[in-house]
Amino acid sequence: MSTPRIHFVASSSTAAREALEVMTMTYGQHEADAADVIVALGGDGFMLRTLHHHIETGLPVYGMKFGEVGFLMNRYAEQDLPARLGEARAVRLNPLRMRAETGQGETVIAPAINEVSLLRQTNQAAHIRILVNGRERVAKLVCDGVLLATAAGSTAYNLSAHGPILPLGTEALALTPISPFRPRRWRGAILPGSAQVRFEVLNPARRPVSATADSSEVRDVVAVDVHEDKGITLTLLFDPDHSLEERILDEQFL
Repeated sequence: MSTPRIHFVASSSTAAREALEVMTMTYGQHEADAADVIVALGGDGFMLRTLHHHIETGLPVYGMKFGEVGFLMNRYAEQDLPARLGEARAVRLNPLRMRAETGQGETVIAPAINEVSLLRQTNQAAHIRILVNGRERVAKLVCDGVLLATAAGSTAYNLSAHGPILPLGTEALALTPISPFRPRRWRGAILPGSAQVRFEVLNPARRPVSATADSSEVRDVVAVDVHEDKGITLTLLFDPDHSLEERILDEQFL
């Protein structure tokens, strides 16, 4: 089997940097603009950073685990990489697109592969109004925060906030409150992937809120609009014996 043109990237950990040296010596190293695939050596956080950094290239990304969790990664092995890449199954994802407006009149647009989250910045609970497709669904959510997660991100922050796990391919988003106080019985919602969600911060001067698209944070927001960006498609590659779909299914039985 011919060796694909690979662009290797690695996290800052010692093990990942040592593996980078071994893999580039074995399989060569190509610039991203001349590569067929990106191989990321690290953990889930590094995988997300890699996807964000190369979001415009459209290149598939195959991760090899050198982190603590590795939900988005495959096992590391130096041998037979071309064969593994050839047999890998592709998972295609559309990220979220966040448009955040700040109290200073700035507008920040950022993609999110896992989730967009709003969090209180002080000891004061956040007061947030939620609209879906232009219709008010929650007049005032009193909470530590709220998030909107993709299916791929539903097992991350969303799960720790007691949100639902969404199987891949369901074309759905998870809207999950974080430590909600009012409405007392509201525990979130599953929305269609086409939903347009707007968060409005009530009394932002007294109750400031930040918005985060994965790891990109915007402080002192007054309104945040989020929707799935069908114009961008990300491709992740997984070994067939441990696909992302299977991992997400497994999470529901732990």
